[in-house]
Amino acid sequence: MATPDFVLELRRHIGHAPLSLVGVTAVIVRGDEILLGRRSDNGALTPITGIVDPGEEPADAAAREALEEAGVRIRVDRLAWVHQMPRLTYENGDVVDYLDLVFRCSWIDGEPYPADGEMTEVAWHPLDGLDGVQEQHLRRIDLALDDTSPTRFEGGSPDERTEATR
Repeated sequence: MATPDFVLELRRHIGHAPLSLVGVTAVIVRGDEILLGRRSDNGALTPITGIVDPGEEPADAAAREALEEAGVRIRVDRLAWVHQMPRLTYENGDVVDYLDLVFRCSWIDGEPYPADGEMTEVAWHPLDGLDGVQEQHLRRIDLALDDTSPTRFEGGSPDERTEATR
């Protein structure tokens, strides 16, 4: 995956030390379909994801990532979930703590295609046919699709995760 320039610059100063970043997940819906892409780095089938640039509004980051990765324009409808992902160590030794903001989004226009190489394929999938999508992404999708639930905020230690809604 393409690493943003600001992250590369920070890494020049801090090496592989843990870095806290804000990420976005755009759960993009069109009728009874959801947009998913197959990641070029690990082959996982996922919603559109990305890193928020310094000074960028997170909802704008979700829309930007949808255009950059899949060539589609979207409307960001609501924030569905705020959660800290488990610490991730990349193959090169870089350590990252991602705060993930999951947004429910609606497709406006554009035919999806793997626009920037971060995905090998991008396509619409029926909501009742999400076989092959990892549990962590299914949870994001479920929360984004639940229009009756308020935004979820998670807290507590990873070992005793508690869930609160606001």
